[in-house]
Amino acid sequence: MSGERVPVTLITGAAGEIGQALLERLAEGRGEPVVTVDLRPLSVGGPGHPHREHFQGDILDPALWEKLLHRYRPTLIFHLAAILSTRAESVPVLAHRVNADGAARLLAIAADCATPDEPLRFVFPSSIAVYGLPSPESKEAAAPVSEDEHLDPATLYGAQKLYVERLGATIERLGAGLDFRAVRLPGLISSDTLPQGGTSDWAPELIHAAARGEPYSCFVNRGARLPFCAMPDAVEGILRLAFRGKASLTRTAYNLGGPSLSAAEIIARVARDFPDLEVRFRLDPARDRIVASWPAAVDDGAARRDFGFAPGHDEETLFSRYLIPGIRRRYDGS
Repeated sequence: MSGERVPVTLITGAAGEIGQALLERLAEGRGEPVVTVDLRPLSVGGPGHPHREHFQGDILDPALWEKLLHRYRPTLIFHLAAILSTRAESVPVLAHRVNADGAARLLAIAADCATPDEPLRFVFPSSIAVYGLPSPESKEAAAPVSEDEHLDPATLYGAQKLYVERLGATIERLGAGLDFRAVRLPGLISSDTLPQGGTSDWAPELIHAAARGEPYSCFVNRGARLPFCAMPDAVEGILRLAFRGKASLTRTAYNLGGPSLSAAEIIARVARDFPDLEVRFRLDPARDRIVASWPAAVDDGAARRDFGFAPGHDEETLFSRYLIPGIRRRYDGS
């Protein structure tokens, strides 16, 4: 092997829901080779596939980065590795190390790799968890929340996401060549992958349980409301942000939106296709309070204007064209 490092797109946390969907989309193009990092194993594509190599290990391990950077030169990074919201509250020290320290270390690596002449794009999927509404009444009364409002997160996870957003923006302002871009995701629903521990996962968990013919214990109340986005729409938004020219962008952090749905509305809609759906409400007060602090809707006008975000699914087609057909295929093979 020559001494010259191969330019690559790097994805951390690639074995997660977003990472798998992102890998599939990148495999459709003919861009740079893709290198991935995750604690879990991940199969690499065959000859001609852009997924070049997978590094199984901890993003906190300096030896992992030394080995990766010896072979490769990242030019675009999607930093997805994180401990998700619900678990983060139960392991606060570990969550801080992964979500804050791990991201800060990778930002420092990216800044070292970047130059003003060869900027490195660092795309950071953030979260609706950066917001914090003070009461259920204020949530009900609030208009769709813009990127600069209610930045008072009620969880460690939200505070860590907001910290990384601001750290990335600060490093970019220092002019070292880092091109930092964050996208705040609402609740995500996928027909292809199983939920992996997010606080908003009560919605996809419920739908998958219905398709399996199993009862579901819902940990939020019937009125709990959040914006939700189909996984393909979220990935499309992430990619549009990643590849849009810098001159078009007016912010470093953008909202992605989607239909605003309550637990009761989702149950009623899913029951149209799965009439035997059985839902038991077993409130988890901590998680219910977290959902109550997040906006019922977000203003994604900046994303629509600056990089053409246009979700392909509304409240009805999210179910009729994406979730229900996909989940039926998953469980009955039809």
